[in-house]
Amino acid sequence: MFLTGLALLPAIALVVWIYRQDKVEKEPGGLLWKIFLFGVLSVIPAMILEIILDEVFLVFMDADTLCYVILDNFIGVALIEELCKMQAAKWAAWKHPAFNYKFDAIVYCVTSALGFAAIENILYCLGGDIGTAVTRALLSVPSHAIDGVIMGYFFGVAKEAELAGDKKRRKRYLKLSVFMPMIEHGIYDSALSLDADWIFVFFFLFVIVVDVWAYKFVKKQSGQDRELSA
Repeated sequence: MFLTGLALLPAIALVVWIYRQDKVEKEPGGLLWKIFLFGVLSVIPAMILEIILDEVFLVFMDADTLCYVILDNFIGVALIEELCKMQAAKWAAWKHPAFNYKFDAIVYCVTSALGFAAIENILYCLGGDIGTAVTRALLSVPSHAIDGVIMGYFFGVAKEAELAGDKKRRKRYLKLSVFMPMIEHGIYDSALSLDADWIFVFFFLFVIVVDVWAYKFVKKQSGQDRELSA
């Protein structure tokens, strides 16, 4: 029970933090809990698809090859998870009347990502210890939130394109809302999977740079928030 609570804490804390950055018009609590729950449930299709793709990759290559590591982390994990998290946010919030400001998209996508991260964190921590919980609280959960920030920016542009009746632009930016966080996610996971001393140096530098960028980007987007327009 203690580890479960510890596993949930960072995700809840970051949901509260992103909620507080929404300065212009706060989102309904019920909607955010719905998005969070959808994010939790999105773990199920993600796990199924990850298992299937992993088996497909192993038919064509060995697990200890660089090609496998890159494909598995970028496509077999990152692409699938970001797609599932985006769909969770879209199903829960896309047509909701509260989705009327640009920063709303970041709040929604971060909340979905943290719902996913919360249940994933619980599963990891149940098989680990306090050290696992602390490490994931400092690294893995914030990384999911950052993916949500990246996703949310493009998600918001896609929503505005829909309001303008631009279906082509809407489709393009919905794809980018999955592809762009997939890049960050894939680099993060690949760096953890590769066995080389320099990789760990790169990994921690990457985490620091991305964390600082995400914090500044959220502050900037929050300060420049405006109503979505056609």
